[in-house]
Amino acid sequence: MTTARLSLYQKAENELYKMDSSVKTKFYDFCHQFRNDPDHPSLDLKPLKGDSRIFRAKVDRSYRALLARAGVGADGVQQWLVVAVRHRKDVYEELSVAINRITGEIEFVDLGVVGQSVLQRAGVQLTPAPEEEAEPTPAPAPAAPEPAHAAAAPLLTDCTAEDLRRLGVADALIDLALTVTTDAELDELIAGAPPLTAEVLTGLGSGMPVAEVEREITQPAAAPELEPGFEDDMAAALARTAVTTVDDDIRNVLAEGDFRAWKVYLHPTQRKIVERNYSGPARVSGGPGTGKTIVALHRVARLAAALPPGHNKPILLTTYTKNLTADLRSRLSSLIDPDLISRIDIKHIDQLAQTVLNENTAPGSQRSLIDDDKALDILREVLFEHDEQRWDAEFLFDEWEQIVLGQSLATRQEYFKARRAGMGRALSRPERAVVWKLLDQFTLRLNGMSRETWAQAAERAARYERERARKIQARAELKEEIGGGDLKHLDDNSSAMRYLRHRYRHIVVDEAQDLSPAHWKMLRAMAAPGPDDLFIAGDTHQRIYDRQVTLSTVGINIRGRSSKLTLSYRTTQEILNEAAKVVDDHGYDDLDDGTDTLKGYHSLLRGPTPDFVDCEDWDDEITRLAAALKQWREEITRPTDDGTVRDPSGTMAVCVADGDMAGRVATDLGLKHGITTAILTKDGPQGGGEVHIGTMHRFKGLEYQKLAVIGASDGILPRASLAEKYETSDPKRYAREVRKSRNQLFVATTRARDALRISWHGKASRFLTV
Repeated sequence: MTTARLSLYQKAENELYKMDSSVKTKFYDFCHQFRNDPDHPSLDLKPLKGDSRIFRAKVDRSYRALLARAGVGADGVQQWLVVAVRHRKDVYEELSVAINRITGEIEFVDLGVVGQSVLQRAGVQLTPAPEEEAEPTPAPAPAAPEPAHAAAAPLLTDCTAEDLRRLGVADALIDLALTVTTDAELDELIAGAPPLTAEVLTGLGSGMPVAEVEREITQPAAAPELEPGFEDDMAAALARTAVTTVDDDIRNVLAEGDFRAWKVYLHPTQRKIVERNYSGPARVSGGPGTGKTIVALHRVARLAAALPPGHNKPILLTTYTKNLTADLRSRLSSLIDPDLISRIDIKHIDQLAQTVLNENTAPGSQRSLIDDDKALDILREVLFEHDEQRWDAEFLFDEWEQIVLGQSLATRQEYFKARRAGMGRALSRPERAVVWKLLDQFTLRLNGMSRETWAQAAERAARYERERARKIQARAELKEEIGGGDLKHLDDNSSAMRYLRHRYRHIVVDEAQDLSPAHWKMLRAMAAPGPDDLFIAGDTHQRIYDRQVTLSTVGINIRGRSSKLTLSYRTTQEILNEAAKVVDDHGYDDLDDGTDTLKGYHSLLRGPTPDFVDCEDWDDEITRLAAALKQWREEITRPTDDGTVRDPSGTMAVCVADGDMAGRVATDLGLKHGITTAILTKDGPQGGGEVHIGTMHRFKGLEYQKLAVIGASDGILPRASLAEKYETSDPKRYAREVRKSRNQLFVATTRARDALRISWHGKASRFLTV
């Protein structure tokens, strides 16, 4: 019979992932024994002298589990939280647990990771737990007093102790935070800090004003009004804290490594966004690596768990591309209980549109899809036949997608009245008449071939769904009975089944910035307006398709329900600093009428400064790239302390501007330097090589430990042909194209986790500050 319930604090879980498998095995045995009999003599459970709420127990001769009592559960079982797993020499009396005054969560503070210089200035002396000392530890010699002129000023000069307390910094770290004098000391402090403290200190250290940190970090993480005396209620605090319950499956959990922790753990700011109840559509934004996708997945899991029994796929999880959808499916399957998966429909947006079209099209009359390049060739034929030389095919195709399809314009009169904000070249009424005629001929040509583009398909699907929603509303207004049951109606197209209710109850969208107006109109019609109807995650700095949409114009109002994530958990600060220089951070929209910036965007991670490599020519660039890849491989495969050798496959990547260059790089690396590669496609990497190669479009949503961007030359980023086509004839169009090119490079550079290398030959791209 279980006499104690064990949970794992997130930091303890991370520590266990990194330990030798033999230590993990002994920890499994420890958990089993502790749950059955925490007072067993072999565990040697004793309180620390510094904080009576922390106990230490033996895992084996060398390692100790540090635990905190967390009250008694509803079933009367004593609850314990494992806050750390440490070598016995690293167990100090100064360890402490507390309940954060802002989040109401349990937080563990370990001063052992704080730099010695900071501890000395704060007057803190760490004391090893006496029963854990292997041999007497001599007291450190008193530090020689520094000359007055050598004393460095505190780093956080604009903060007071009261500021830090109000922002949610752990009490045990406030005085220490006010004594740090360098970024390195602050990094050491942050490394051992609880989540909210780490986010607050990182924001302050990056230059964010106190008021901005309070608004962007502290307030979103705050728990609802806490009851008086909450600081002493460990059981209630445990319920608010992100932990992993220790059960019989703990062996499999820990064996998955720290990737699992990344998938399941939510920082306080993220958790508040996930768990909030919204009165309508809500949006979360943030730079690369801030956890938008993780938040979206947890949001799906929460919505699925809250549904009453008997529902079949009333939740839609969608994104723009096929490969990103496969990734979402894989992550969600690891996160959610299998019995809840049946409640979730996971489709990429164009697959969803095809589902709608198939339901509304008679057998044998479906149109086949044509890619944009082939559609452009057909449009060029139309222009040639009409001897039309005033507009090129690219301009007319853009007008067709952005204005005609984007606004669902069905007649010439509607086109005459349509707004063309941001389209660049102005069109008079006579010019619009000619453009409409040409586009009408183009559309008729496609119809005659039973072909349509993806944008056309999306626009048709949106019209079908909006008509469906109109009929549902009409039935409701007539107070006709709206039946229950499953919405699946593929086998019954009668109106009685077809218009019972909306297709989905909840819709969650990832990478929202790349969806077109037609996509948004379709999604808006698929769920009834109301609480928690749409949840949208996106970052307009990562928009790599020219689709700027104001959500309010397509019936989606996110005012007052928007959140922003500013802390990156994937990419080092050094990489973020360089990536931020790539984008021109002015004029980015926030998917509505406001603007978005990267201000305050920062990382807890540190690493080497990105390498910028100026090469003589293409051969020199490839040769130096090959040398860098071989060095990276050596670093990745270097044996760990326990002798483990890591497989380098899929940890390194090379990013290029276009598909032709990708093929050329793969060939040269293979034939001249013996490096195996795999080309990234919409279906994932093709080939079994160690190094992945792909275009900037293909890297969307991916991440690599080490990444190289090559061919970052002026004339390639951006393409010289853009200036030739648009710089003087259509300046606004030119600015849009350059912005898109910037975004693509920004996306590419932020796929790197630990190391980034950018090279070019000739003149460097204007996007690089070198």
